[in-house]
Parts: sequence; structure tokens; C-alpha cells
Amino acid sequence: MAEQDFPGWHGTTIIGVRKSGEVVIAGDGQVSLGQTVIKGTARKVRRISPGGYDVICGFAGSTADAFTLLERLEKKLESTPGQLQRAAVDLAKDWRTDKYLQKLEAFLIVSDGKDLYVITGAGDVLEPEHDVTAIGSGGNYALAAARALMDSDMSAEEIARRAMGIAADICVYTNGNLTVESLKA
Repeated sequence: MAEQDFPGWHGTTIIGVRKSGEVVIAGDGQVSLGQTVIKGTARKVRRISPGGYDVICGFAGSTADAFTLLERLEKKLESTPGQLQRAAVDLAKDWRTDKYLQKLEAFLIVSDGKDLYVITGAGDVLEPEHDVTAIGSGGNYALAAARALMDSDMSAEEIARRAMGIAADICVYTNGNLTVESLKA
């Protein structure tokens, strides 16, 4: 999708790190419109608990679109309790085939503490290699930093925070105001 397809909205960074039985999803708080920072304290990482089953989610892209997708994911999880992979695949199928959902412009990182997935509007449910994934304009910076730190003695949360700090130093659409959620396997 080309940048001109978005009405001036650009950028965010979300990272997911799985290490030593813990999954952490962290996201920055910056919302930009063109070259202007509109808000610096947005929460792009959330915990949902359909039927008492905790899932953490981070999103990049249009906020309204992401919330629509999070609501649909929550409904999928309610109908398939404890089956994140099945709910993610069902959401991706709907996203790919439903004419209304096809227009939604967002990416999701989701985890139930053991599995970690990226869900895209192209119908993809991606399981990351190396137990790290990232999305958004600063995603590649955060991903590279986290992968370099994975062999260290740092915890999943420490790696996510450090990688997000590096991304914020490089990407002008990413700030250091983080929301961090974690789950144990």
C-alpha cells in the first residue's frame, strides 16, 4: 500500500519478543499527521480477555481500523476459547474476503503468552522466526535491534524496551513513550 493511500497518517512502532517463557508486546505512543506530532501518549498495545483468556495485541495503521479488527478478534476468541491460532486465521480469512474489511488498513501483533503472530490484511498469519517480530515505520529498526539482543542475558521485556529505544532514536515517527504488556506461557 503506497503512502499516498493514507490521508497523511504515518508511522508507529510495535514489537513482539518471546523469550524464556514470556512474551512481551511494546508500542510507542506517537501519532503523526504528516510532519506534525498530534499525540505522544497513544496506547497502541492492549490486553483483551475474552472469556477470561488473556491475549495481548499491538497495532500499527489506522486506529479506527485496528479497533475494528481487535473487536473482531475478540469475537473470534470468544467462539474458539484458548485457540489463538484458529481465531487469528479466521480473522485473516474474513479480512481477506470481506469487502468492508478489505478496506481496513492496519497490522496486528497478537500473543497468548505462548504463540506470537502478525496478522495482515493480505490474509497472512505470520509466526516470526527468531522469536521477534515488529511492525510499523520503525519496525525494521526495532526488529534488528531486538534480534541482536536475543542472545544476551536480558529478559524479553528488557529486549523490547531497548529495541524500542533504538527505534525511537532512528525513526522520526516513533517516540520513547511506551506501552508494554506481557504474558507468561
